[in-house]
Order: sequence, then C-alpha cells, then structure tokens
Amino acid sequence: MSSLAPTSRSALRLPFGAQVLLGMAIGLALGFAGRSFDGPAAAVLAEALHTLGQIFVQLLKALVPPLVFTAIVASIAALRDLENAAKLVVQTLLWFALTALIAVTIGIVLGLVIEPGLHAGIDRAAAKLPSSSGSWLDFLKGLVPANVFGIGASTTIEDGVAKTAVSFNVLQIIVAAIAIGAAAVRTGEGGAGFLAFNASALIVFRRLLRWVIALTPIGTAALIGDAVIRYGWSSLSALGAFAGAVYLGLALVLFVVYPLLLLANGLSPLRFFARAWPAIQLGFVSRSSVGTLPMTEQVTEHGLGVPRAYAAFAVPLGATTKMDGCAAIYPALSAIFVAQFFGLQLHASDYGLIAFVSVIGSAATAGLTGATVMLTLTLSTLGLPLEGAGLLLAIDPILDMGRTAVNVAGQALVPTIVAKRAGILDMAVFGQDSGGRPVPRGAERSAI
Repeated sequence: MSSLAPTSRSALRLPFGAQVLLGMAIGLALGFAGRSFDGPAAAVLAEALHTLGQIFVQLLKALVPPLVFTAIVASIAALRDLENAAKLVVQTLLWFALTALIAVTIGIVLGLVIEPGLHAGIDRAAAKLPSSSGSWLDFLKGLVPANVFGIGASTTIEDGVAKTAVSFNVLQIIVAAIAIGAAAVRTGEGGAGFLAFNASALIVFRRLLRWVIALTPIGTAALIGDAVIRYGWSSLSALGAFAGAVYLGLALVLFVVYPLLLLANGLSPLRFFARAWPAIQLGFVSRSSVGTLPMTEQVTEHGLGVPRAYAAFAVPLGATTKMDGCAAIYPALSAIFVAQFFGLQLHASDYGLIAFVSVIGSAATAGLTGATVMLTLTLSTLGLPLEGAGLLLAIDPILDMGRTAVNVAGQALVPTIVAKRAGILDMAVFGQDSGGRPVPRGAERSAI
C-alpha cells in the first residue's frame, strides 16, 4: 500500500479541547468585530450570537434534571457494592470545606492588602438593594423537594405582561434521587425492574449528552462573542481595584492552590487541566455551574478516571455546594469592600464569620442562583448594609465568568483527589501511573 494513502477522518479531526479553543478564538474575533462596527449588521450579529449561546446553554440545562436523577439513582445502586461508600461521602464534604477555607482566606488577605473599597471611583448613589438575597432558612427550604423532579415555576410582571419561568433545584433533585434510589435498593426484587429501567434511561440520556457536548465549540464561540459585545470592559474602570483583586484571587486558587493540592496527592496538574479544561472553559463562557454540570461530570469520569458510581454523586453535589469562586473568594472580598467603602470597621470575629459563611453558607444558597445571593447572606450575617451589593452589580457578569470557571475546576478537582486517596481513581484514564510517570495512551482521547 502506498504511503500516500488518504488520511482517515479521525486523523484529520482536531482534538476536542482544540476545537473548543478554536471556538473561543472565533467568538472573540466576532465579539470585537461586533463592538467595532455600528449599524444593522452589528445588531444582527449581536442578536445571533446571543440567541445561539442561550440555545446551547438551554440544551445543556434541559439535560440536567434527568441526568442527575438517573445518575444519582444508579450511583446509589452501585455504591452498595463499595465498602468505603460512607467514607467517600465524608471525605468529599471535608475536601469541599478545606478548599473553601483556603479560598476564603486568600480573599480576606487580598481584601486587607489591596483595600479595594478605599480605591473605588463610584458614587454612593449607585448603592441599592439587590433583587434577590440569601437566608440561612433557604438551606432547610432547599433540601425539601417541592416535587419529585425538583421543578418549580415563578411568574413576574414585565412591562405589564406576566411571564412564567420554569426552573429546577438541583439540590432537591439530589435529595429525591437519593431517597428513591435507597428505597429501590432496600425493596430488593421489587425494585429491580425500576433500577433496570433507570440504568437504561441513563444510557439514553448520556447519548443525548454526547450529541449536545459535540456542539460545545459552536456554543463557546457564541457565548464568548456575546459576552464581549454585551459587557466589554469599560464598566471596570470605576471598580478596577476590586475587579483586579477578585481575578487575582481566582488565579491564585486555580493556578497555585489547586496544582499544589494535586501535587500533594501524587497527581499531575498539567494532566488534570488538560482533561478538565473543556469544562472549565465552558464554565467561563456560560457563567453557569449547573449548565456546565453535564460536561463537568463527563470530563471527571472519562477524562480524569473517577469511577462513575462516585462521580455521579460527587459532581452534582459539587455543582450546588462547591463554589470556591462565588461562595468563598467573591463574598470575602465584597464584604471587605463594602465595609471599607462605607467606613465600617471589621474585627477578627467578623473575618471568622466570613470564613464560616463561605465554608457552610454555600449550602444555604444551593437552591438559588447567582453570587449576589451568597454576598447578601454574608453581608446580612455581618450586619453590613445590603445596599452595598448594588455597587458591584455593574461588573458582576464580567466577574462571574472567572468565578464560575474556578467553581467548575473545584467541582472536578475534589472528586479526583478523593478517588485518588481512596485508591479507586483509574490512573490509566488520568494518564499517569502510581509513580507519577506518564502512561502512553496514543492519540489523545476526546472529552466526549
């Protein structure tokens, strides 16, 4: 056979991570083009990018309830065969708390060193109450499912027109799935048919997930292009010190703390980021941990080697309660900013409260969305003016991109470390042997 035979399609196909990076580059180009030109063409481009990006996120979110439910039920059925199932759950929660404590400490230190509230070029007239707020009672309310699917509806009035939106609470879905899965297991033969149907349904939904994730490069291009056109960077000028402190804190957690934790547990940071990067990147452009959840679970299992039975439990739980960006760094810095801006003194006990809220409080806001909710919970706990949250709303979307990326990275990191410490991580899938040496794998396997 001639050596000049046509190259196969698989050889020509770009690796999935490269496709997503290419999509981001195209999105940046389209976004800057949209901001550079005026007229109908620019408006059409902006609307097209926004619509395409929202459709992609909606497709991902539509798969979250059935995927989480069926995966958790299957996980409960599989965990009964793992002798250390209870230990895995406890270690997961402890690592959630440990990494959150490290992140909030970094946020507090940066707030005290940079003093962003003393360098804000913003008028106090911009202070206003946010539209949503967090409460410790939300934790108890969020745990109890309103229905078996954790789905709710809310109606708002906009321009005299009533609009109803349907949403879902992932934490409630997890609670319902755990209860139903445990009941099916304890039922014995009577629940075998249900568990078999659930396993089949999970296979179907995972196939749908593969199809949707294959659209990630297109969705990434649309989302990043829309972000550039919609937000730009002009609004950062008045709050530059605060924004810089937030992104510095996020960078320290993502590129210093997480790699050190991986190295301490005998794992290669480069291999972790190579496998997890598609999910981290999607989190950055989508600004939604829940929307990124299907991708995060996919890369955690198939890219990092975390067993499906454990990943199906740990990753959805992390998507609702593991938020080092939104629930640790950001509230800590924001609380210090608000105190400095209004000339209020914080004491050692207040910083202890900030750490406590960051470590425990994310569970109290798990049924709600947005870092503003977590921020208002922190401010109300400290007795700081809630109007201070309104000062930061102008740049919240830009900050939310970095916060969500760190959230997603942490949601993949903890199950990987816990699985490694428990001796159940598939090191061949991760790409290194027990001694830390790379394992030859041939062509890089796609995240999907």
